[in-house]
Amino acid sequence: MAGAWRDKGDTWPKVLSYNYKTYGDSRNAMRYKHYGIWRAITWKDYYHDVKYLACGLASLGFKGGDKLLIMGDNAPQWYCAELAAQAMQGISVGASSELAPFEVQYVAEKSEARFAVVEDQEQVDKLLDVKKNLPLLEKIIYWNYKGLSHYKDALLASYGEVLDLGKGYEGEHPGLFEEHVAASAGEEPCAIVYTSGTTGALPRAAVHTYASIRAGAEYYLSLDPWSQTDDIVPLFPPAWMAGQWSLIGCHLLSGCILNFAESPETWQRDGREIGPTIVLNNARIWESQAAATQARMLDVDPIKKLLFRLLMPSAFRAARLRLGGERPRAALTLVSALAGLLLLRRVRSSLGLLRARICYSTGAILSPEALTFYHALGLPLKSVYATTEGGPLTGAKNDAIRLDTVGPSFPGTEIRISDDNEIVYRHPGVFLGYYKDPGETAAMLRDGWFHSGDAGVVKDNEVRYLDRKESLVRMATGDNLAPQLVESRLSSSPYIKDAWVMAGPSGKYASAIVVINFATVAAWAGKNRITFSTFAELSQTPAVYELVRGDIDRINSTLDEGCRVRKYVNLHREFDVDAGEVTRMRNLRRSILAKRYRTLIEAIYAESTEGSVEVQVRRQDGSVETRSFVVTIASTGGGAS
Repeated sequence: MAGAWRDKGDTWPKVLSYNYKTYGDSRNAMRYKHYGIWRAITWKDYYHDVKYLACGLASLGFKGGDKLLIMGDNAPQWYCAELAAQAMQGISVGASSELAPFEVQYVAEKSEARFAVVEDQEQVDKLLDVKKNLPLLEKIIYWNYKGLSHYKDALLASYGEVLDLGKGYEGEHPGLFEEHVAASAGEEPCAIVYTSGTTGALPRAAVHTYASIRAGAEYYLSLDPWSQTDDIVPLFPPAWMAGQWSLIGCHLLSGCILNFAESPETWQRDGREIGPTIVLNNARIWESQAAATQARMLDVDPIKKLLFRLLMPSAFRAARLRLGGERPRAALTLVSALAGLLLLRRVRSSLGLLRARICYSTGAILSPEALTFYHALGLPLKSVYATTEGGPLTGAKNDAIRLDTVGPSFPGTEIRISDDNEIVYRHPGVFLGYYKDPGETAAMLRDGWFHSGDAGVVKDNEVRYLDRKESLVRMATGDNLAPQLVESRLSSSPYIKDAWVMAGPSGKYASAIVVINFATVAAWAGKNRITFSTFAELSQTPAVYELVRGDIDRINSTLDEGCRVRKYVNLHREFDVDAGEVTRMRNLRRSILAKRYRTLIEAIYAESTEGSVEVQVRRQDGSVETRSFVVTIASTGGGAS
């Protein structure tokens, strides 16, 4: 099979050309939903759109080595733009549609982008806001025209206009596109992929070649063969590394179908219409979906609630045994199968996962509770370990998924654990380095070995991820606290959206700052006749504190004594993405949180029962006033501090 992949070519434009010649109009490459109707894009359509966009870019002055910034939600135009840049031997630079203008400036400036292809008016406005600081930027091309008809800036051009330019340019320069595609090589840089910036530092621009991204794609195609009949409904565009190896690499090599929802808000509903067979999501998406589903299970009619109470425990026990490498006894298997038939098949269908046969979780550690939940539903969800710079490292076969590991390392990879528990590895998927940053590159990449900054252990070839190395804490009791593990488990609660766990001075004891799941807690409060008017008011209600404490105590009972959460606070609001408290993928930025909530943390470890946080209030005249908001600091049943 690997030979067949290599026969398609060593660059993505070559693979696209192979698929066009092989499938033409006979197979769909993509579908997209527009005004409620699914529309097909064949491999012929895909190829021609890439060809004319590439020629259009060339007519505007785009040349080999140039960088093309791409920014927007998931859409066919994103993929055409990436391959068009690469077809002209340029480099794609992906960015999240949620970036603030100053972040857009940083990404474009750092990568030296000369051209940009963006989705809509919102993204255009961000670039126009900072264009004076981007002297290299020559053209902004947009694919969604709404609201832009009156814009007259010379930097702007519509996607359709550039396609028309490309058709004319191709007529004047016949064969130019094909010559560039043929001249491209697998070892050439093809994409700059930015890191998430979880540590609080600015994102870094990781340079990847076709060969390094392809290595990751081939690992997963060998682990779980994809076919031309497989469907994917991706939520996030390939701005992230997981999207590069799956949505670009695996898609092109396997010939499967990408399906694009009408908008991020309709993603789950549109996904149910398609019924994807392959699902790849961030761990936070999987966990929030599991929590929301379990919350709905609490709010069903009495007969269904009785069935859940009778059958779900058996489904969970069977799932835990299988995830532990054991085979459930016949009676338990029978009851679990009955639960699947009477209940869980409907739950899978409601999630749009009835046809799912391959499910990946990336981006953060997935809680054991969430993993067990999906396996109780009969979904073969697996956590995989991958980094932006080092690419994918691990993956388990569907029948060998384990609860406490991220699977074995792939054949052909080398892995070692350093004296301070850092995961260090090398394989063909490791990046070239950070763009024009040899100092940072040398710190992370030594003799081909990528130093991940993550802590883990390897036993029987199974990799167990612990946390970021810098986040691990040696507690005063001698126990090692992995905050991310506790946080992910707390977030599996239907009532907790986010949790930030800290150890305090000298590892005194663990505490948590909790963000309640407003929708679920509000529904619970309504049933229990608890009145409130705002998120902040609901969060500070004594009954809600008791509700949250129940889930913290449940998790505490499974933790080592020294790692149990002793104090907690219900925050008055959600963590703020725009303020940098969490990344776009909902991962915590601990250093920023520690600075912002320093006073509250001091109050927790001073054994106070209240702490203050600053709240910014915008007046009608546009001015901003800073006020203090008092939150309760409560104790859990986890033991005396």
